[in-house]
Amino acid sequence: MPVQKDSNPVLIATPSHRKGVLLMIGAGLCWSTGGILVRSVVLADPWEIIFWRSVFLVLFMIGILSAWHREKVFEKTLDVGLSGILAGALLASTFFFFILSVTRNTVANTLVLMSVGPFFVALSGRIFLKERVCYRTWATISAALAGILLMFLEGLDSGRTLGNLLALGVPVAFALNVVILRRTRAAVSMAPTVMLAGIFSIFVSLPLAWPLTPTLRDFVVLGVMGWVQIGLGCVLMVLAARSLSAAEIGLLALLETILGPLWVWLAFGERPTDMGLAGGGIVLFALLLNGLLGITDRTMRE
Repeated sequence: MPVQKDSNPVLIATPSHRKGVLLMIGAGLCWSTGGILVRSVVLADPWEIIFWRSVFLVLFMIGILSAWHREKVFEKTLDVGLSGILAGALLASTFFFFILSVTRNTVANTLVLMSVGPFFVALSGRIFLKERVCYRTWATISAALAGILLMFLEGLDSGRTLGNLLALGVPVAFALNVVILRRTRAAVSMAPTVMLAGIFSIFVSLPLAWPLTPTLRDFVVLGVMGWVQIGLGCVLMVLAARSLSAAEIGLLALLETILGPLWVWLAFGERPTDMGLAGGGIVLFALLLNGLLGITDRTMRE
């Protein structure tokens, strides 16, 4: 993932900032449809879901990059370099972890565990880059870990431990991505990286998904997953990042974690257990508090 540069603090409501907030809200809404779309397909093989979603994603990103760069699409893709290729490979792994987890888990558990990326980034930065982690972040990490422990204890009774572990693969891959980009001091363009992630995902998933057996309904749902849920969501985030700070983007991205389980609950009656709700609530509170305090600290410095 690209290293986002800081921009206006959330308390300064310039027209550009308001536009960025709206774009990021749109991104969160797009991402939040992932769970309900997976539940809507007839396909039972998660690898085939990954394959078709990636095909539609790549087609969407080719169209976007062609509109933005015209005949320079190939050149812009090559510009990402080795760091961009590694970032694309790690992003592709999050596609695998998400689908494999949500087909073995509740959508709520998967999305909540996926959302702890900022804490894994802080821990990875401390371990691999010797970056300082402030006391506030340590406190919120401890609270989040308590919530995660509750979710794993719930998973032992319901047989969702593997799904929980797969969901944690997403923030781990995200954190490794950030460490690589920081170590190489790279600022990788997001859009070509997303397209590369889709290409990597296609090549890995096709042998595991064969033979392909999609229905017409599956094509429609998977097309929405590739074009809207992932493709449009990432494009909106790229546009929002021009006027929002990393803390603001992380905070608004929590819309996915909050709304995703709600859509599945309303459509399919998939309600998390009481222990799962309690653990998820603790994690979300820790993420929300950490994000708000991070924005406040930055505003005070400026």
